[in-house]
Amino acid sequence: MNSYRVKLLVAFVSGACLAGAVQAAPITKAVQAACKTDYKNYCGEYGLETTALRSCMDRNGHKLSKVCVNALVKAGEVSQGEVERRHRAGR
Repeated sequence: MNSYRVKLLVAFVSGACLAGAVQAAPITKAVQAACKTDYKNYCGEYGLETTALRSCMDRNGHKLSKVCVNALVKAGEVSQGEVERRHRAGR
């Protein structure tokens, strides 16, 4: 195997390992409390700390209560700019 292929293989494997190791931050108690009703109404079938739950909350962002959205912003789950952009877009 030539040097280029070895370097490419190492880069690919390293990237795959890093991608698999990256996990979302745990959902804070404040977010759990603020979003409890929204979670039950829109995404209750998904387990906590799952990417499926985050995707569900993202899809239902326009339906979430202001209290929940504010908690998500404060926890860094979504930026205020994204909230404003979606509001302007009607989503």
